[in-house]
Amino acid sequence: MNSRQTPDTVLLDFSNSVPQTNWRAIDDEVMGGRSNSAPDIANGCLHFSGVISLENNGGFASIRGQHRQDLSKLHGLMLCVCGDGRRYQFRLYTDASYQGSRIAYSFGLDTVKGQWLEIPIPFSGLKPVFRGRNLPGPVFDAAKVEQIGFLLADKQVGSFHLAVAWIAEL
Repeated sequence: MNSRQTPDTVLLDFSNSVPQTNWRAIDDEVMGGRSNSAPDIANGCLHFSGVISLENNGGFASIRGQHRQDLSKLHGLMLCVCGDGRRYQFRLYTDASYQGSRIAYSFGLDTVKGQWLEIPIPFSGLKPVFRGRNLPGPVFDAAKVEQIGFLLADKQVGSFHLAVAWIAEL
């Protein structure tokens, strides 16, 4: 399959009909850092781009989109992404929380600069994390997905860009 070809089992294809307002940035500025990012939907892709700064103990940028869906009949997701050679995280959020804040279920995405990749995300490979720390649980509940996100936290200063063409059933 051509990496840009949208599969029949697509959940999100980021056509221009997807509202921009469904996506928002959450960067290290919430803790005093100076990194910044922005989501943009253009040319049939979700674009996650910005600048990572290590000033004021910063070093991460992220975006989240509202996507309430029961994915319990699936074993995972497939993403079509084009990156800049950096390692990103794909994240799913449910109603699970730790110390009063939402837990992310994370999976690492290694990108190759300028190359479209189809990356399988098995739900069994998702790890619960909270503020950069791995947690022993709770187990990911695919029936309660509320948000989808991407995070860059590689502590490498400079600009970044990740394009997402689609997210499909695995």
